[in-house]
Amino acid sequence: MWVLTLFDLPVDTKKARRAYADFRKGLLKDGFTKMQFSVYARHCASEENAAVHIQRVERMVPPDGEVRIITITDKQFERMRIFWGKIRKLPAPPPAQLELF
Repeated sequence: MWVLTLFDLPVDTKKARRAYADFRKGLLKDGFTKMQFSVYARHCASEENAAVHIQRVERMVPPDGEVRIITITDKQFERMRIFWGKIRKLPAPPPAQLELF
């Protein structure tokens, strides 16, 4: 399962820029990777694990701006089509799962 976080945060004041930077750093610290400007993704092993990370993001949301979270399955994520100009690129494969026996 993938958790996508999309956000539009103000950066018009020093305080707002600080909140933006803290939110972005919090996403990176929690294992999210940048897909595009203001779009970060994280792979999760299960819905329960995704719920934990969604709650973490919710606690980090600054007082101003807008944050949206979408969860999608691995199958839906692999159907994503990425275009760079006229060249089509496949999405990055999901990270390898850690198996414990």
